[in-house]
Formats: sequence, C-alpha cells, structure tokens
Amino acid sequence: MAEAAHKFKLKKEDTVQIITGKDKGKRGRILRILRDKDRVVVEGANIVKKAKKRRNQQDRGGIIEIEAAIHSSNVAIICKKCGPTRIGFKIEGGNKTRICKKCGEAL
Repeated sequence: MAEAAHKFKLKKEDTVQIITGKDKGKRGRILRILRDKDRVVVEGANIVKKAKKRRNQQDRGGIIEIEAAIHSSNVAIICKKCGPTRIGFKIEGGNKTRICKKCGEAL
C-alpha cells in the first residue's frame, strides 16, 4: 500500500540554513531532494569521504569528498527580509504561493 503523498515545502535551488547537527549554522543551496526518504542534499554541508573506484585509465580513483543527504526537518528556508523561517501557503485566485511565516513575504 502506497503512502499518502505529503506536501514538500522545500524546492531545488532554495537557500537554506542548517538548524541542527554538526553543520549547524551553515547556509547553502539545495542541490537535490530525495522525497521518498524526506531528505535534502545541501551544497557545502554534511561533507563525507567516499571511496571511488577507478573506471578507466584517465579517471582517477581514490577518496573523494561529497555532500551527503540530511533530513528535511533539520533545515530552515532563508527569507530575504528576516532570515531562517518556516514556510506557509497563501491561495489567491487559484494561485498557491509560498510565504514567510514571520513577515508574510513571498518566497
């Protein structure tokens, strides 16, 4: 049985701030969203080392550093006016827009 599809308030390219964990306070863009796991990949945050195999003669293998996914509840979207905030929705004439919960500004 499939789970009910819940609203995902964050979108790719949103600027977010990490609010908990080892990278608390860091800001970055969302690079990828993993909706099935409720996680996001943030640019420059949650860097992990990963062993990469050599694919051919030119490609170098070794240990690379990549961004790992973090849970979406651990990030807050950045409002241009008031900083980290929560997201609300406003429906006007059939158009649904995301708004800042603090100041009401459209995100």
